[in-house]
Amino acid sequence: MSDPTQKAVSLFWTKRADQISALADGGAAGGAARAGGHMNGVRDLVRDIFIEAGMPEESIVYEPFLPGFYRARKRWDMAVAYKDVLVAALEFKSQVGSVGKNINNRLEEVLGSGADTWAAQTRNSAFGEIDPWLGYVFVLREDEETEALNRSVNALFPTDQMFAGLSYCQRYQKMVQRLMDDNIYQGAWFITTKIDASNRVSYDEPLDVATGRAFRAAVRNRVDFVRSLLD
Repeated sequence: MSDPTQKAVSLFWTKRADQISALADGGAAGGAARAGGHMNGVRDLVRDIFIEAGMPEESIVYEPFLPGFYRARKRWDMAVAYKDVLVAALEFKSQVGSVGKNINNRLEEVLGSGADTWAAQTRNSAFGEIDPWLGYVFVLREDEETEALNRSVNALFPTDQMFAGLSYCQRYQKMVQRLMDDNIYQGAWFITTKIDASNRVSYDEPLDVATGRAFRAAVRNRVDFVRSLLD
């Protein structure tokens, strides 16, 4: 039986390799990530999950602007709109290398997008009577940097000791877990992946509340809820 997640993750690596090959500097300046497209396989898989859950294909919108509160608007990676209701808004992000330099940037991006969208709803009712549903899909390359334990948590004041001793991969998991616990995001999918010297691609889903199975269940529940109100 084919694994659609394996296919999507394999495409992630293939697209990255193609983009790096096409760059004049061979990707030395991080151009592969900037070129985009490497998350399209994962994005299309999520699209299919919404369609299979009962959303018409025409309800899927790529790179729409949605209203904010602290800013006028924000471009999301994908939205699902049905009968003038925002069924879902989703962000698709990845991190391949330089994790220590970028982990805080990733947190600030996802937290800012979520907080701004919820403020738009609570302050301005930007999305009407049905609250938004926000989804976050993250792909992390597993390597020595992401897996090394005992990263420093020293700061000017005492830090949350839940982070003490954690690797970057575990910190990402804690971030996603807390974003969901605080209901900033209602669905998440956290994937780690690596590729060996023989170009064999593997993946894992280390966070129980953010596996593909859990994400699919959250999508089904959301679609069923919206359709029960509108159909």
